[in-house]
This record gives sequence, structure tokens and C-alpha cells, in this order.
Amino acid sequence: MAYNNIELTKGYGIVQFQEHMKGIMKESGIEGKSIAFVMTDTMIINESFIENLNNLLNTGEIPNLMLPEDKEDINNGLRPVCQEKKIVDTLDNMAALFVDRIRQNLHICLCMSPVGETLRVRARQFPALINTCTLDWFGRWPEEALLYVSTEFLKELPECSEEVKTGLAEMCMKIHTSVEDMSDQFWESLRRRVYTTPKSYLDLIALYNKKLEEQRHIFNTNKNRLAIGLKKLNDTNTNIAELKIKLADMQPKLKVKNEELAVALEIVNRDKAIADEKEKVVSAEAEIVSKKAAEAKAIADDAEADLAAAKPELEAAQ
Repeated sequence: MAYNNIELTKGYGIVQFQEHMKGIMKESGIEGKSIAFVMTDTMIINESFIENLNNLLNTGEIPNLMLPEDKEDINNGLRPVCQEKKIVDTLDNMAALFVDRIRQNLHICLCMSPVGETLRVRARQFPALINTCTLDWFGRWPEEALLYVSTEFLKELPECSEEVKTGLAEMCMKIHTSVEDMSDQFWESLRRRVYTTPKSYLDLIALYNKKLEEQRHIFNTNKNRLAIGLKKLNDTNTNIAELKIKLADMQPKLKVKNEELAVALEIVNRDKAIADEKEKVVSAEAEIVSKKAAEAKAIADDAEADLAAAKPELEAAQ
């Protein structure tokens, strides 16, 4: 028996679902292949999927699914079967044979969680899910099964000892069983059901692995940052040690330079004192020169005044 299911992609809808169902109906009805169509509740993105399956379970066909060219393919494919079974190959006979072969060869397996109201609502809206299907209620797993599953899922954990892996497996088992016990107490106290399915247990283990990987990534990131910081500190300490050695080597030269600087500073101070004395002398002479220049200017001004007064007489005389 071949297993078949749908692959949800972006834009997947009722048209794509009906085309998929048409294909497996032709394989089982015309070619006679035994097919188990498996659908989980996470694949039901449109309630029309369940409506189509409800019709298929009730009557063996989906209304308005087959186009005229599809019916022609069905008739051409079933004529040899009718001849083999000595059935008159009328349209009605071949249609009935097609539906009968689908009923025999196509098996629909629906996997749904009882958590919430979804299953109850679907059971009321689509009675074929209850009337034409065999219900398999998967009960709680025993502790040995829970421990085996957690051990298998956690055995590949990197950088963990066997003792740690064993403790983690037992921890997962005890968490799940404790939740089941509390669910029973909740039912006895408030008459309300809280379901913990095997899927919940697998989700618990997957969540632990995911969180462990996230924390491991954070730890490695911080470890790398610390290693880089330590490397930079070591490089800095090395550079400081080299600078100390160079400073020790340059200390005598620095002492000589300081002595030369002191001598040069003394010379500069002495030259500055001489320059200050000369500046005082120059300033005094400059003051005398300025005074004489002022006197000369006064004489010149008087001469100019006398010349200006005598100029008209000079012009008249000329």
C-alpha cells in the first residue's frame, strides 16, 4: 500500500486540494492502486478540505470534481476492466465500478488532536468522520515508552555525558507524567479536561533541544567575545612590556637631553637678561629721540606759520 499526503505550499487552497484528490482517485479507481491518504489537523487550512473528504467517505466521490475530459479518461481506463469482469461497459456501470474501486483501494487516515473544540465541531458538521471511520484513540504512553522515546531523542546531544543524558531523559518523562497526574486532579476538581498527548511530549523534547541550541549559541558567542577580549588584553600587556623596555633604554638619553636642556635654558635666560638691559637703553634713547622729534616738529610748524603769513607779501612783491 502506498502512502500519500499533501504538501502545503504558499497559495495552496481548495483548487490544489481537489486536483490532488482527483489524481489519487484516478490512481485507485482506474489503476487499482492501494493508497492510504494521510491528513493531519495541521494540514487542514480550509474547512472545505474536510467537506470534500466527508463527501468522499459518504458516497465514494466528490460532487462536481470530474470534468468531461476526466470522465472520458475514466471510461477509457475502465473498459478493459469491465471486459475482464464481464460487465457491460455502459456509462452508469463504469461510473459505479469507478466508485466501487475507490471504496476498495483508497483509505483515508485523519489524524486529529482532541484538544479544544475543533474536533467536536467537525464531528457535528461532518458526520461521516464518525459514521464511516474507525476511531483509534491513542491513550497515554507508559513510563517505559516515554523514557525510551526521550532517551532516543536526546542520545545525540553533543558535549554531554551519558549520566547527563540519562538525567535529562528521566526529567522529560517525569514532567510529562506529572502533567498527566495534574490533569486528572483538574478533572476531578473542576470536571474540565486538559489533554496531554504524545505529540505534547515530543514537542516538550523538541522545545528543550531548541532552547539548548539557542543557549549553546549564546554561550559560544560570549565565549568568543571573551577570547577576543583576552587576546586584546594580552596584546596590550605585551605592547606595554615592550614600551617599558624601550623607556628603560631611553632613560640615560633622556637624562642627557634634560642636562643639555638645562644648559640651553640657562644660556637663554642670560641672553634674555642682556636683551632686557639693551631694551631699556633703547627705550630711553627712543624717548629722547621722540622728544627731539617733537621739538623739531614744533619749530617746523612755526616756520610754516611764518611762511604762510609772509606768503601774501611775497606774492605781492613778486
